[in-house]
Amino acid sequence: MTAILFTAKSRNEKTGPIPVTTSSAETCPDSCPLKRRGCYGENGPLGGLWRGLTKAGPNSSFPNGRSVVKTLDWTGLLDRIQTIAEGALWRHNQAGDLPHKAGRIARKAVRQLVKANGGRRGWTYTHHDVLTDAANRETVREANAGGFAINLSADDLGEADQLAGLGIGPVVVVLPADVRENLTTPQGRKVVVCPAVVREDVTCASCGLCAVRDRKVVVGFPGHGARAALVGAAAA
Repeated sequence: MTAILFTAKSRNEKTGPIPVTTSSAETCPDSCPLKRRGCYGENGPLGGLWRGLTKAGPNSSFPNGRSVVKTLDWTGLLDRIQTIAEGALWRHNQAGDLPHKAGRIARKAVRQLVKANGGRRGWTYTHHDVLTDAANRETVREANAGGFAINLSADDLGEADQLAGLGIGPVVVVLPADVRENLTTPQGRKVVVCPAVVREDVTCASCGLCAVRDRKVVVGFPGHGARAALVGAAAA
């Protein structure tokens, strides 16, 4: 079962002081090429937190440094989302993905998430297969139409075009680690490098671009962290 950590005020310097969540590792689909080979969530302080969360399971607790972290189940997450102020930005899954069974996104759970988010500016990212899985496409389309932004994660610029062509939600793409300038996809779509990466005075809290469900631009994330070289190889 999915275990979730809800942080009411993130201390991450890139995210800024907004609510964020972390979901246990089994939510990540095998379709993600960064799984166990370069995902930023597997390393550093976040990696330790994520492993502890995954091992502890829902409605439990585990030590993390000098503190004890309490985990939630899906119902607990929905309750906490509704404590977020209306109109406020929040990020679902600084690590982890949407709950699923054998790669099929749990539509009922996502509908509950969309409902809990009502009036708030929540967003997340997914590496679940939407190119060949029609049910996943419909779940993502429905969520974006309902007010919760699910960004489709592309592994290269060509796939970014494929995902954008579906017309079901906004798109992000992994870029080689050294990319800092905006670029275009093979089909001419504009790719904006994450502003929080290229500017020290920008955070998710002040940007909010990933929460814009109908945006036309693709947001690019250069590989970062201890395994940036592997991320860059996946994006090449």
